[in-house]
This record gives sequence, C-alpha cells and structure tokens, in this order.
Amino acid sequence: MQTIAAVAPGPREPLRIERIDVAAPGPGEVLVEIKASGLCHTDLVALEGLATANVGFPGIPGHEGAGVVVEIGAGVTTLRPGDRVVAFLAECGTCPSCLSGKTNLCQEVLVDLEQASRSTMDGTKLLPFQGLGTFTNHAVLREICLAKIDADVPFAQLCCLGCAVSTGLGAALNTAKVTPGSSVVVFGMGGVGLSIVQGARIAGAGSIIAVDVNADKESIAAKLGATRFVDASATPSGELVPLLRELTGGGADFTFEAVGRASIMRQAFDATRHGWGVCTIVGLAPSTEVLEIPPYALLEGRTIKGSPAGDVKGRSHIPEFARWVAEGKVDIGSLITDVLTLDQINDGFRAMHDGTGIRSVVVFDERAGGAA
Repeated sequence: MQTIAAVAPGPREPLRIERIDVAAPGPGEVLVEIKASGLCHTDLVALEGLATANVGFPGIPGHEGAGVVVEIGAGVTTLRPGDRVVAFLAECGTCPSCLSGKTNLCQEVLVDLEQASRSTMDGTKLLPFQGLGTFTNHAVLREICLAKIDADVPFAQLCCLGCAVSTGLGAALNTAKVTPGSSVVVFGMGGVGLSIVQGARIAGAGSIIAVDVNADKESIAAKLGATRFVDASATPSGELVPLLRELTGGGADFTFEAVGRASIMRQAFDATRHGWGVCTIVGLAPSTEVLEIPPYALLEGRTIKGSPAGDVKGRSHIPEFARWVAEGKVDIGSLITDVLTLDQINDGFRAMHDGTGIRSVVVFDERAGGAA
C-alpha cells in the first residue's frame, strides 16, 4: 500500500514529506495506522548527526506513536484489527533480560534496520529509527513493540506515552524509586522532566524543585506538582548547586537530569545529599560529551544511575499509565503546546532546537487531537 511519511534523507537535512510504499505485515508483525506521533529530543539528536545508535539514512524518524491496528501477520496473538496501540521499545517477554525482572532492555530492542524496514521509496529501503519509525501514516511494526490500550485517551495524548511521559514517570517510580516525604530536584522542564515531576508527586515526595532556564515553565511545573521553581538562567552557574543544596537542607534525596547535557548531569549529581543521594540520568547527551565524576564523590555514599526509557516495559506498564491519564492521575494534555500537521514537522523540530514549547505532536487526521 501507499502512504505518506516524513523521510530523513541524511543527517542535518530537513525532513521531506514523501509518498512511500509499505509492505504487508509478515510473521509477528502488525500494520498500524498511526494517528499521532510526538516529536522527541532523541530524534532531534539523531537528525543533527549527534547520535547514530539504532538510526540510519535514508530513514523514517519517530518512535513516539499511537494508532489503530489495521492488519496482523501470521503468528500474532495479542492484537487484532481495531485495537488501539502505543509503540514502544520491544518487550518479548521470553528472553533472559525480560525474565530477569531487572531491566526493560529486552534482547529484541536493537534490530538490524535493513531487515526491519518494511517501507520503501522509489525502490530504496527506508530505515525505521529505533526500529519503529512513526512519522508516517502507516507503519509495519513488531507485535512485541505495541502496547494494547483500552483506556479512553485521545491519540494526541496517547502517543506521548510512547516516550516522554512513560520515561518520566518510570524514571521517578521505577529507576530512582522516589520515596514518600523525600526531596527531589528535576533539571529540565520539557515533556520528560515535567513527567518526572508528576511521577515524584505520585510517589509522595515532600518537596519537588523544578529547574529550568525558561521562567515561563514555572506555572506548568507548579500545576503538575512542583513545590518550587528555580530559574537557572537567573542564577550564576557556580551558585546553582549551592542554592539547591541549601533549599534541600544539605542536598536532595533524589535528583534527575532531563536535558541531555553532561555539564547539567554533573550539577544534578553534585546537588545530591551525601550518604544516600541518588542522581538519575534521563536525558540523552550527544555521543561526543563525557560525564566526569571524581571517584571520591562515589565514596561519599552518593549514587548515579541511568534510566533507559524510565525502565518501563511497554506492553506491561503503558496500559496502566493510560488508565492513569483517563482517571486524571497523570496530565498529558497540559504538556502539548503544539499540534502540527505532517508538513509542519520541520517547524516543530526547529522550535525544539530553540527550546520553545514543551511537546509538539503531529496528527494524521483531524480526529487525532481530540477523539478517543
């Protein structure tokens, strides 16, 4: 079949809206009509040529998608046409990683993009970023990458569970395991950081300090659960960590970096409390950056850890997150600052590069922004 997609010809080149061909789903695969797809910083880093893992050109970016199952391939047992789904990292449920209960990094997460491609343009294979490639109206995806959703949530919000919101909630609840009454500092009030704020609120944190260079983010941070906002642009860099340590009475129990810069990751670590502070890294920094932590700092009892997609298992966890959204426990609607058509996608990435807005979502039909 033919459909439309935003194609990435190469790094540092604008996306092109093209008509492409999509093959029928094979064994274990599902044809999905994508209704909405969010713009993620991870894709921006890849498009700017600063990250190459699990991406390739020419390709179809996007990994934060939601839609409806159109057709299933042989052997698919958990989905059927008409099901509402969210795309996420693979969860096969049978590999040693899945069975360990210790990680969400299923052994099927990384795929050969050439072999995974089911889309072509003029006979040339288009490589799906992250093995997903959701900036297209139709995509063939693996069954193990699709979470079935029963909750009544609009597609424009539902797609954000494919990365930003799930990652943020999971970072607080799964990776760091924020405890009731604890102090939390979150660096970066984008879609992920604001979702970390919500996760910390759900966990019962006693104080949640939101840090960002954009003072306009203060109101949305407070709405979602932050108890205090620190404008990093108005605070000299050398004074930010001492200020945060003062506000938390000697350092935060939990800190999170959701910006994707090594220098801010170091600030987040330095802002933790000696003895038991936990710093969780969520943002994706360019592959050229290096985070330096002096060994003695680790002997002070502080911990630094990474949070791969919030340690969320897509098929197991995302349906519950969707129910939380439907129940009003999690707010996604307030995160969406721009609803775009596919031909506006380059504008959305330019805005992301400039640091404006929170979450931009591409919708593929007029109903995706408001219909369930």
